[in-house]
Amino acid sequence: MITKNIKHFLFAGLVGCGFAAALTACTDTWDEHYDGSIAGVYEGSLWESLKGNPELSNFASVVQACGYDKSLASSQVFTVFAPTNESFSKEEADARIAEYNQQKGKVSDEDNTVIKEFVQNHIALYNYSVSPSSNDSIVLMNGKFAVLTNNSIHNSQFKAVNQVYKNGVLYTLQSPIDYASNLFEYLRKDADLDSVRLFLYNSLHYRKEFLPGASVEGGIDEQGRTIYLDSVWNQRNDLFSEIGRIGSEDSTYWMTVPTNAEWSRLVEEYTPYFNYDKNVGSLLTKGDRDSLVYTNIRLAIMKGTAFSRTVNERLLSGQATAANPLDSVFSENAVLNYNRRANTWGANFNYYQYFGPNMPYGVFNESEQVECSNGRLLKSNNWKIDKLDTFHRWIIIEAEKTGSIREISKMKDSKGDSVSVADAVSQRVNNDDFKSKVWNDGYIEFVPNSATEQAQVTFNITDVLSNISYDIYLVTVPALANDSNATAEQCIPSKMRCSLNYRDETGKSQSKNLGSGFIASGSTMDYLLLAEDFQFPTCTFDVKESEPITTLVIRPNVTAREYRDKTYTRTMRVDCILLVPHGTLELTENELGPVVNMYPHGKYTDRVFKYYYMLR
Repeated sequence: MITKNIKHFLFAGLVGCGFAAALTACTDTWDEHYDGSIAGVYEGSLWESLKGNPELSNFASVVQACGYDKSLASSQVFTVFAPTNESFSKEEADARIAEYNQQKGKVSDEDNTVIKEFVQNHIALYNYSVSPSSNDSIVLMNGKFAVLTNNSIHNSQFKAVNQVYKNGVLYTLQSPIDYASNLFEYLRKDADLDSVRLFLYNSLHYRKEFLPGASVEGGIDEQGRTIYLDSVWNQRNDLFSEIGRIGSEDSTYWMTVPTNAEWSRLVEEYTPYFNYDKNVGSLLTKGDRDSLVYTNIRLAIMKGTAFSRTVNERLLSGQATAANPLDSVFSENAVLNYNRRANTWGANFNYYQYFGPNMPYGVFNESEQVECSNGRLLKSNNWKIDKLDTFHRWIIIEAEKTGSIREISKMKDSKGDSVSVADAVSQRVNNDDFKSKVWNDGYIEFVPNSATEQAQVTFNITDVLSNISYDIYLVTVPALANDSNATAEQCIPSKMRCSLNYRDETGKSQSKNLGSGFIASGSTMDYLLLAEDFQFPTCTFDVKESEPITTLVIRPNVTAREYRDKTYTRTMRVDCILLVPHGTLELTENELGPVVNMYPHGKYTDRVFKYYYMLR
């Protein structure tokens, strides 16, 4: 007969002996581990002790119904915490058994709530004893951490302790051990959060993998197959890397989650922003258009909702008070390193960091709090996370950054070889008057190789959203930024024409002429507004492109006479291209002053940029 597997359901990384190494080694002998006073040493197995004790008959009936009697009769070592009939009635036991049978055959054993939340919640692998000074954290079979003291486990008081049997230790309890769901598990239980549950538990991203190497073998059956007394499963969810390890018992988070009504409202609002063209699937490294649309709409809601105690110590340690409130919180998606943040989003952009979280506009305000085993869940009927703080970001195309320039137009030289019409010369800011004004203190100078040709430069534009408004700027730099002694001829203004290329919903390429009279001053920085309130029909957000779909083309628009008379130059000095969420740069200089003072690093950083870069 095949021994019934014990489904040891653990989260990623918490498996086998490695999981319990800090508590007791898999090779411990009884003498090496046992440090408590022996209440009694008895013949027989743990199962025989349960079955033969009338005070534990109700608990034993559930253990047997779930098939764990065979495991507790085996040679594998366990510690059992058994509630007596005083606190666990026959009616409660019968209800547990009925619940188990109702789920049996419909869900796997590791997902059966009676096994996971009751039976495994009262059993630990290996032997644990207590002494008068005990105060340890142990791991139950379901992966939950529980504090074991000399008189209780997880606040359940002991009636008897340290009863030693041939395959482990038995404790009796005055009350059953309460099961505490972690954040990920709680989503399955709250009907108000069904929408979030459906997304995070979707088989597109969520799966479990059996780990035979970490599981405990129990012999070979008649067919030569390995029997496992303890089967270790690794819970995998691709979305954990995008949101946070909310299913991990050794992490502590606060997590804000929208209720079903808010979820529906947000999905409806965000759906137009992720309208990919019909051919986008062929450009992806994995997945297809439909899965990309489904996932990214919902990730737009969920990214930036989990807050780790490691990063936000005051948040989870209770140090924040009304007199000393939290100034901000960093979600798991915030970038803490300044240099990496500058490289990812642009210097000083604090995406996924939220200011005044408990203020009326704050992300924690008006939330219902639910305590979980690995943190606190905050249910929100009034979603306070602004898309301008998360996915509706500035798109900054730095001219000098690798991959920004798609191509420079070419011409035939005297030998008939194809050469670029202009050289792209990387320049750094050497003039203190332009320090902190030029983005990243670098730019590209496009110097023509011929007096008769005008170079056409194509820039790659990535990660645009669809059907949401952008203001598109071309930021230019004068020669003075590199050389404060630049000559008058070097400071001649330039005149350019620009066009935008993108795809429509059918995948057909479209081109929009943005204008032909954009003039960049020869002595100051310029923010040339190429397009205002522009909406792309299709989205390229998170698309893995060999060549980006969206491009901006810039070329001088200088006549022969204008060039000859030195009215305009054909040299272009490009700092960057900005796609700015429409309306975020509408404050005047007078209005911006108070904003800068109130939020020097706050949610109005994009507006502050106008003060720092465009108005100074």
